Amino acid sequence: MQTFARPAALLVDTMRKAASAQPQQAIAFGGAPGSNSHQAAMQFAPEALPLPCFSFDDALDAVKQGRAGCAMIPIENSQHGRVADIHFLLPGSGLAIVAEHFMRITHALMATGPGPFRAAYSHPQALGQSRLFLKERGIPGLSHADTAGAAAFVAESGDPALAAIAPPLAADLYDLDIIEREVEDAHDNTTRFVVLANAAREPSTLDAGDTMTTMVFEVKNVPAALYKALGCFATNGVNMTKLESYQKGASFAATMFYADVEGAPGDPRVDAALEELAFQTNEVRLLGSYMQARKRG
Repeated sequence: MQTFARPAALLVDTMRKAASAQPQQAIAFGGAPGSNSHQAAMQFAPEALPLPCFSFDDALDAVKQGRAGCAMIPIENSQHGRVADIHFLLPGSGLAIVAEHFMRITHALMATGPGPFRAAYSHPQALGQSRLFLKERGIPGLSHADTAGAAAFVAESGDPALAAIAPPLAADLYDLDIIEREVEDAHDNTTRFVVLANAAREPSTLDAGDTMTTMVFEVKNVPAALYKALGCFATNGVNMTKLESYQKGASFAATMFYADVEGAPGDPRVDAALEELAFQTNEVRLLGSYMQARKRG
């Protein structure tokens, strides 16, 4: 059963009650109060009502079921790469990307006492972002559902030999001592989040000069399939800022690609590229067009 540790559950109940009264003002996120996703949601929409969910999948479900107007989901980190499973969750969610948000990420080592520590709990992304810090101190990292949830778990355990790596806010919320700040290995550590809603943004309402379109496409299982697909953008002068592959099913014969391109449907260059891409691939699915929160290049 997916449940938050008791120190987090008390805050979650309060936030969920507030969000249920005005669901369209709610912004869902995966993780306990104090997580990076919680802070990103409040940076993006300070007036919104935060709706904590146990997982990213649960946050997407909250939007689909009308319990939140949108969801804030981390998609990639400058230091540790893409967030696991997110490329599978987004296309299958039926939701549309309507905005993006970048946030500088800083973590702290926190506990009920000064150590030494038998283990440090956190989300796998945070553990990866603090890998050298943990290695130098000989502290094993153990996975938890989210960063702030790990802090709540350590607080509930009361075990002085356990620590958590989480945002400093989590130490305040769960009454933990911060043992060391800025434990991330790179001090320009940044995560890109996307905001998802039931209805896509109409490309014609966006500033054409600063738009981004996200899509997934499946290449044909023929020689030079990816080369031909990418040529659709190159020959039409459309800049691709992101391309990642993942396997569809267990056959290892159907490769999906997740891509971000500058521009949006309605731009003749983008329209021409998408028309050619449809011919060169088995499937093309647009996940949304939105304004760039940070200019690429």
